Parts: sequence; structure tokens; C-alpha cells
Amino acid sequence: MSAEPVAIPAIRPYSCADAGAWEDLVGRSCNGTFLHSRRFLSYHGDRFRDRSLLLEDQHGRVVGAFPAAESPADQQMVISHPGLTYGGIVHNGSVRGASMIGALDGICHYYHGLGYSKLRYKAVPAIYHSTPAEDDLYALFRLGAHRYRSDLSATIDLSNRGRVTQRRARSRRRALAEGVSTDEDWAEIAAFWDVLERNLGRRHGVSPAHTLDEVRMLHDRFPDEITLIVSRLDGEVVGGAVLFAAGPVLHMQYTATTERGRNIFATDPVMEQAIELAAKRRCRFFDFGVCTVDEGRALDQDLYRFKVSFGAGGVIYEHYELDLDDL
Repeated sequence: MSAEPVAIPAIRPYSCADAGAWEDLVGRSCNGTFLHSRRFLSYHGDRFRDRSLLLEDQHGRVVGAFPAAESPADQQMVISHPGLTYGGIVHNGSVRGASMIGALDGICHYYHGLGYSKLRYKAVPAIYHSTPAEDDLYALFRLGAHRYRSDLSATIDLSNRGRVTQRRARSRRRALAEGVSTDEDWAEIAAFWDVLERNLGRRHGVSPAHTLDEVRMLHDRFPDEITLIVSRLDGEVVGGAVLFAAGPVLHMQYTATTERGRNIFATDPVMEQAIELAAKRRCRFFDFGVCTVDEGRALDQDLYRFKVSFGAGGVIYEHYELDLDDL
């Protein structure tokens, strides 16, 4: 998508009456995905105090959207967005260069006027852009933002996939020889979620970011964007992956395997079917997700090596912070 550059956009708060204009903007944007839509954001309910903004050109037309909410942990901070992996300024391709600097500067002053002292900005990784749109990163630099977090993900460029290791090929053959089968089957979401919750609880002492009811609700809202691939052995679900189709990317949101599944490498055929699905959907990238914890300060090298062994390379998810009192 391309659009004529606009003057520094006007900024105003989002209201429920703007839902149609917001959805339309995200649908024709150069860097937005269904995660930016109000239909997705609204699943949070009243969990966050919404502080989203709209950007308008000199004719009052919506040219950008800024999903944001007050930080649940710090009432002096706004985050774009605390309920999303990435937020940022989503626009129609016209908010570039000087107008992007002006837009972000205006956003900062707007929040400062409401009494906030900090803004955290989760940039949309470049793999999700339909056309190059990193003007916001330059604007962040110009406004003195500092990068407080950097997460490393493993991503396959489907037009130029890296080398798949021999170990992956052997593991897949072993799984198939043991009788593992894979299917795209949302009807198995409850069985998969049980595997996922047990895995996360036993290995990490945590729960999934979404509950089973929430992920079902999201699938009802986005049946074409959210899918599940499961692996079975003797009719039992022994692994699987929930996938989000976000613009040019098929993203692996959740994956889990039972102990029985791990012993026979049931993950490998799931991954390969997911990568094949990304290609069938004409995605440009398959993203395995981040391999870092503690705001990027620690890398799970074994997990990263495993994902890279499918022919992936590194992609960064960047997070910035602006001190609004210093502007």
C-alpha cells in the first residue's frame, strides 16, 4: 500500500463510536494485523483502562490508530498496548517522515497533558508490514526514546527458507514411523489446551496468557485467522500448535506436547504442517515466536536452536520507553 504523505496529523481519543473507522483503517493499513482490531482488543473487557487514539488528516479523515491503555502496574504509564505483543502507530501508509515524528510527539504531549509521565511503545516487527513502515523507529530515536526490551524470535522466510537440519528430517521420519498423524482441527482445542496447561504449569509454573474460553471466543470472532494443528497417536492428542494468521505472517502462538509425544518427536510433523499451511495461505513468513525471558535479557538457547533448525533466522520484537516529562 502507498499513500500521499500527510501533514502532522490531528490527534484525538478513541470512542466506541469510532469502531467502524478504526476497523476500516486497520484493514487497509500498511502495518496493522487483526490483533490491532477493536474486535480483538475488546476481548480484554474492562481489564485495562483504554487510552487509544486516532490520527486524522486536515480533512478529518482517519489516517492512523494508536491502540493503548494505562499500565495495570503503574498509573503514571501508558503502554501501546499492555494486552498485545505489539502495538505502535498503525497507519494507511501516509504517516511517514516528518509527519510520523510530529504524530508521535503529539501523542506524547497528549498523554503528558493527562498526567502520565511515561509511554511504552511496542513496535510492530517488520515482518508484519505489508510495505516497509519503520518511520516510527526513526521518530522514537529523534524523540530520545530508549529501548528497554528486545525479544529474539525465530522466523522462516518462506521464499528463501534456510537449511533444515538432518536431525529435523530424522525426527519427522521417526514420528511418522511411530504412527503419528497431524490434522488441522479446531474441534480438538479443549484436548490441546489441557496439554498446554499441564506443560506450562509443570515446566514453568505459569498458565497460558489466554484461557480456553477466551481463545474459543477469539476463534469465533476470527475463524479464518486462528487455527489449530494437532498431532495424534492411537487417537490421543499428543501435541499441537495454535496459529495466528497476522497479515503476511503465520505466527505460532502456542505449542505443547505430552511426554509420550516428546518421546516420539510428535512436534516435528506439527511444525512442518504449520509451515506448509503458511505457504498455502501465501504468507511471506512463518514465525515461531520469541525465545527470550526477563524482557529479553535471557535467551533460551536450546529453544532458539530448535526453532532455527527448521530453517529459521532471527527477528527482533522491540520495545521502547519515552520519558514524557523530558519532552
